[in-house]
Amino acid sequence: MKETKILGIEKNAFFTGLTSFFTDTSTKMIYSVMPLFLLSIGASKTTISLIEGIAESTASLLKAISGYWSDKIGKNKPFMIIGYGVTALVTPLYVLAGVPVQILFLRFFERIGKGLRAAPRDSLISASIKENEAGKSFGFQKAMDNSGAIIGPLIAFLLLSLFPLNYTNIFLFATIPAIFGVLTIVIFIKEAKAEKKGSSKNISLKQLPRKFYFFLIIIFVFTLGNSADALLLVKTTETGINKSHIPFMYMIFNTVSVVLAIPIGKLSDRIGREKMIILGFFVYSIVYYFFGKYNNITVFIFLFMLYGFYSALTDGSQKAMISDIVSKDLKGTGYGIYHAVLGITLLPASLIAGLLYDNVNSNAPFYFGSVMALLATFLMTVFAVINKKNLT
Repeated sequence: MKETKILGIEKNAFFTGLTSFFTDTSTKMIYSVMPLFLLSIGASKTTISLIEGIAESTASLLKAISGYWSDKIGKNKPFMIIGYGVTALVTPLYVLAGVPVQILFLRFFERIGKGLRAAPRDSLISASIKENEAGKSFGFQKAMDNSGAIIGPLIAFLLLSLFPLNYTNIFLFATIPAIFGVLTIVIFIKEAKAEKKGSSKNISLKQLPRKFYFFLIIIFVFTLGNSADALLLVKTTETGINKSHIPFMYMIFNTVSVVLAIPIGKLSDRIGREKMIILGFFVYSIVYYFFGKYNNITVFIFLFMLYGFYSALTDGSQKAMISDIVSKDLKGTGYGIYHAVLGITLLPASLIAGLLYDNVNSNAPFYFGSVMALLATFLMTVFAVINKKNLT
């Protein structure tokens, strides 16, 4: 599919990135203050972790299903419109929540939206670009995603500074960019797949290569120690920092990720995804170890910067890796299974982290995450060696 490029990026990939920018501006406005809001209405650390874990995991199966059906019918755009639309509809409803269980239900439905859109979105990007541009294109998508994750917390920080502990303004304001995200899909994004007739094409998981499943095992191991970022924000509050500055800390992490995402994506196109992912897992291990070891805001600022480096190294590279491994007609299915593994694993990861935080100490979940990341680093190194021998 040949499309006009915008700033060197294929048109579909550019506007998909713009959609992610608007939507993440909205969701990260909310996410950056959600731990504080939950604590203010009586939630424990375990409850906060479980809300994130349950919301992600129970909706994660939709990621596999939506990816499969987008391959089946040859269309991605309808799944994206519905998925991003659900997020836009749920966002203003947070103002009605007064107890943690209500947040759980809202987060669950919002994650359904992500479950519907994530795999078809990645499949659309992959189908719209040249093979040697996967790293750059997914790097751009991640950069736009994280640009929204900079603007969102910044707006939340400003609103909290002007109206301390007033979360209603944030929830209402977040609805505006969410709507813009949906409109961007409807107006500017074109379908990239050739339409298939009904269910005429049989799609089997056996068609996916063995190295794809090996890669998923590595992702599972890593994610088991990668609990919700909410715990990083909760740990930061224990340094005595002004609570209105918490969104600013989240903004630091995303700023670094934005600056580095595209250059690292281009580098992965040249030297290989494996090297980027191995380094990213190792950096994550270091970050989590020092989050466990220290309780100092100066150290944490540096760690959030390093955490952004990890994000830039891994997020785009992992999606580009799948684009390399999986054949064109199975990309939706491949991305769906990948996102499902991430979502399903987050429930036990969040439960483990929350229980360690509440019942052992605030350092334990970060040491656990560091160890799991080291194990994933080793497994990814093995994967890289095997991949050189053309395992299929």
